[in-house]
Amino acid sequence: MGVPALFRWLSKKYPKIIYPVQEEEEIKVPDENGDNITVPLNISLPNPNGEEFDNLYLDMNGIVHPCTHPEGKPAPETEEEMMVEVFKYTERVVNMIRPRKLLFMAIDGVAPRAKMNQQRSRRFRSAQEAKDKEDARKESQWERRFRRKRKM
Repeated sequence: MGVPALFRWLSKKYPKIIYPVQEEEEIKVPDENGDNITVPLNISLPNPNGEEFDNLYLDMNGIVHPCTHPEGKPAPETEEEMMVEVFKYTERVVNMIRPRKLLFMAIDGVAPRAKMNQQRSRRFRSAQEAKDKEDARKESQWERRFRRKRKM
């Protein structure tokens, strides 16, 4: 379920943990048919950011969710497409950091039944509130039109 505000606390207490990274571009080479083949990055080379890291700890929830529910593009249609997106993003992060000793990936299991029920009821309540708000908006528009017609 995560630790609320952990990232905020860490970044305030240790502000140097956050800094921009440079991503190396993958090289595309044409094959004999003229199609481009992507050559994977050699992560055994020194990190282009000038800093070497021994360990990388990933909370896969922060990768899986955005890959399965992307903003600005349609969600993957099949489970296979979802997995490909997760693999691509994970590989991108690993290529940025290039851990030398350990890659630790924390993956949650299936949510407990009680949590699933709570989330479902929260979604239902949210949808119901949105519907009620829309109905109230339509009703107020109708009332304004009716008042205008009565004044004429």
